[in-house]
Amino acid sequence: MKKIVIIGGSKGIGSAILLQQLEHNLVYNISRTAPDISHPNLVHFKADVLHDPLPEIESIDTLIYCPGSINLKPILSLNVEDFRNDFEINVIGAVKVIQNYLPILKQGDDPSIVLFSSVAAKLGMPFHASIAASKCAVEGLVKSLGAELASVVRINAIAPTITETSLSASILGNERMKENMIERHPIKNYLKPQEVAQMADFLISDKAASISGQVFQLDYGLVSFKL
Repeated sequence: MKKIVIIGGSKGIGSAILLQQLEHNLVYNISRTAPDISHPNLVHFKADVLHDPLPEIESIDTLIYCPGSINLKPILSLNVEDFRNDFEINVIGAVKVIQNYLPILKQGDDPSIVLFSSVAAKLGMPFHASIAASKCAVEGLVKSLGAELASVVRINAIAPTITETSLSASILGNERMKENMIERHPIKNYLKPQEVAQMADFLISDKAASISGQVFQLDYGLVSFKL
C-alpha cells in the first residue's frame, strides 16, 4: 500500500486520481474543500497550500500536485496580477509542496512526483499567454528536478488537452461547444478526468520505473497531428 499525497484532490482531475487510488493506497488529500466522499484510506487536511502551513505527514511514497487554472484572455486584457496568480497556482505552489515534503519523500518506496502541464505549453493558442507561460515553467521544473533527483525520486508531468471538469465549464458549456471541441481534435474527442487519472496511476507505478523528467501529452492528437 503506497502512501500518496494529493494536492487538490477534491475536484476535477485531482478527484478522479483520488478515487482511483483509494482502494489500494492510503491517500492524504490537501485542499481547501473536502472531497465529497469518505473512505477508510482517505485522510483530508484542509489547507490553502499557497498561504497555509502544510500538514505534517510521517511517510510519503508519492506526491501529486493537481491545482491549475484556465485564465483565457487576450494579452491586452491580462494584467501583471493575472500572470502572477497563474504562476503562483501552477508553479510556486508545486515548489512549496515539493520543498516541504521532499526529505520525507526521499525515504519512500519507489518515490515519485507527478505535476501538471498543458497542451498550451507546446501548441500556440490565442488567449493562453498567462497559462502557457506558467505551464512552460512547470515543464522546466520537471526537467531540472528530474536530473537533480535522478537517483532518488522520479518526477514527471502530464499535459492534458481540454478536460471535462468544472474548471472547463465555460469552454464546454453546451452541446454545440462540446461538438466543436471534439471536431478540433484529430482523434475526435476530448479528455475525461478518469483518462488523466489512468496516466497518473501508470506514472506512479513500478511499470514506470525507468521514466523520469518527461512530459506526457494526452492530447487526442491536437499537438501531434495536422490533418
